[in-house]
Amino acid sequence: MEVSELLKKVRTLEIKSRRLTNHLFTGEYHTAFRGQGMAFKEVREYQPGDDVRFIDWNVSARMDRTYSKIFEEERELSVFLLIDVSASSLFGTFKQSKKELITEMAAVLAFSAISNNDKAGLIFFSNKVEKYIPAKKGKEHVLYMLREMITFQPRSSQTDITKAIAYLNRVTRHKSIVFILSDFADAGYEQTLKVAAKRHDIIGIQVHDKRDIDLPKMGLLQLQDAETGRSILLNTSDVVMRAEYNRQFNKIQEDARHIFRLAGADLVQLATGDDYVKALQQFFMKRA
Repeated sequence: MEVSELLKKVRTLEIKSRRLTNHLFTGEYHTAFRGQGMAFKEVREYQPGDDVRFIDWNVSARMDRTYSKIFEEERELSVFLLIDVSASSLFGTFKQSKKELITEMAAVLAFSAISNNDKAGLIFFSNKVEKYIPAKKGKEHVLYMLREMITFQPRSSQTDITKAIAYLNRVTRHKSIVFILSDFADAGYEQTLKVAAKRHDIIGIQVHDKRDIDLPKMGLLQLQDAETGRSILLNTSDVVMRAEYNRQFNKIQEDARHIFRLAGADLVQLATGDDYVKALQQFFMKRA
């Protein structure tokens, strides 16, 4: 990709993401995700309505007036974006590919984080961890992340969600907000997710394309699995075959809902072309 084209794409994504963050998500994001706890701020003279449990009796005795302790939320958090860069993310038949949808949402989430003075970090994964960007604050850091989202070329085409979550657990010991953006066309990550969800606040964002649901009736089609490279000849006019194709999609969706529910983690499901702004708003409001 030419440098000028890259800069244009990054700038377009930045403008859109910051506009959404400033006008739509700032309050919702802040309310949806709590800080690490409450930290002591100052002591001030007691006012009607103050919680009597927070009266500072030592200061009150010295000053011969009643004083209250004031606390504030320890806001600073780390937000990690675990982004699936396997070959299936390149698929898309309606307005955008899964990768494009994931990139837009990830950009909005990253800008929402730094707008609230939180840190943002990134893990690209396929069937291995492809790249790790530690969580930091600041606009320049997020712009670097955006450039990587647009240009990064994975070495592998397959998916292993377990390895991505296990790596996250190794590199961050503190509680973090973790968004996993993937189509979740994988299995066997139940236990690792459950363990991680005890330490972190995990949200899955599962994306799919409308052609993942149903095949068009086009007779015989030679299809290739983007991740394994295997080819198969399908009769798209066959009712039984079309039903099986749809069944497999529904199983992937239902498995993800079941796994996240058992782990005590949240899951947002949406398709390419969907209004992700509305979906994120509804999610933030529900969390709040």
